Amino acid sequence: MIDKKFALRIFEGFSIQRWNDLIRPFDLVEMDKAGEKMMIAYIIGKFEEHKNVKIDWEWIAYASLFDLLRKIALCDIKAPVQQLLKREYISEYLKLDEWVLNQYKPLIDDELFSRFTIYMGQKAGTFPIPEKSAAACRVLSAAHKYSTMRELQMLALVNERERLIKVETELQAQLQPYLDLEGLQMMLMHQKTYDFLLKIEQLRFQTRWNQTPRVPNTSVLGHSYFVAVMTLLLSRETGVKMCSRRVINNFFSGLFHDLPEAVTRDIISPVKQATDRLPSIVKRIEDEIAGRELFPLMEDFFAGELAYYTNDEFTNRIKEKDTVKHVSWEDLNARYNDNSFEPIDGKLVRVADHLAALLEASSSIKHGITSEHLESGKQSLLEHYATGKVINGIDAGKLFRVIVE
Repeated sequence: MIDKKFALRIFEGFSIQRWNDLIRPFDLVEMDKAGEKMMIAYIIGKFEEHKNVKIDWEWIAYASLFDLLRKIALCDIKAPVQQLLKREYISEYLKLDEWVLNQYKPLIDDELFSRFTIYMGQKAGTFPIPEKSAAACRVLSAAHKYSTMRELQMLALVNERERLIKVETELQAQLQPYLDLEGLQMMLMHQKTYDFLLKIEQLRFQTRWNQTPRVPNTSVLGHSYFVAVMTLLLSRETGVKMCSRRVINNFFSGLFHDLPEAVTRDIISPVKQATDRLPSIVKRIEDEIAGRELFPLMEDFFAGELAYYTNDEFTNRIKEKDTVKHVSWEDLNARYNDNSFEPIDGKLVRVADHLAALLEASSSIKHGITSEHLESGKQSLLEHYATGKVINGIDAGKLFRVIVE
């Protein structure tokens, strides 16, 4: 089971403010940055795959988690200071990395800790990046730089030029080594892919539980990344050795599960449940609007995969001869746990989605900011996941009660 302290530590990503030395027209938080970075990484990576470059997507998924964990631990040390440490005080930089690892060692299993340790060594330059992950590393680095640039471009609307010119010049220089990446080129030149990114960024401005005050506020974009991480971690807890594509599909299904809300906005659960037929009607309308306004902005070579991730997003499913089939958890393990079937644990994504909602409600309540909506939402989730309820190998009933203890 996911350690409660670990889940709460990751949740801190919603509270870490970015660019807090500048005028900010809206909240810029670390979890949102992580979400946008990963969606940009997906776009750039798909352009590279289209050119027959092999992308290690599983490495990218775990690397994004480890980047966030490091940022949470070191949120008080600005990036330029860390970069200076790495260049000129390498021994202290390595000790700092060791300190970060020790913060998480009691909270995670040995295999995940080993992955984390190796990744930290790769970032510090003490371990080599495996050849099979080299392209993925470049994609993630480019996405990290460009997502930072996008934040700066938004801030430029309300800040004097003099406040931004130094960091803008530095970011442009840092992007130079990645200009051969076609997906990055398309976004920098404001082609169709850039328009798709603008739609994605709308998720950053949409607040969840927008009918009630909360602490911390969470956006749909940050929530989506948190769900992706929880799905990745829950996949490890099922007791099943999942094939690589299943791990990857689970992560990116979590990341993109709310993508249609970029054009439809978030409709709160009580409204969706107002009538028996409304949930299916709303879903049909969402799919129709997304098909008209969102999918035409995608490239053909990844639109089909994103449709697979977002259609019937909370069902266990596989692809067989280009036909999507809903399958049981048992069949997912016994018959379809193979890369060729592109398996997805959609029900696990739903557990992660609800777990995120429970943390959003219970965290605010514990901070003393509560409301009838938050209390009823929390209670509804606990009732839905009754004691003993097991979903895709996860004792969800137990997990949800541990989280709110």
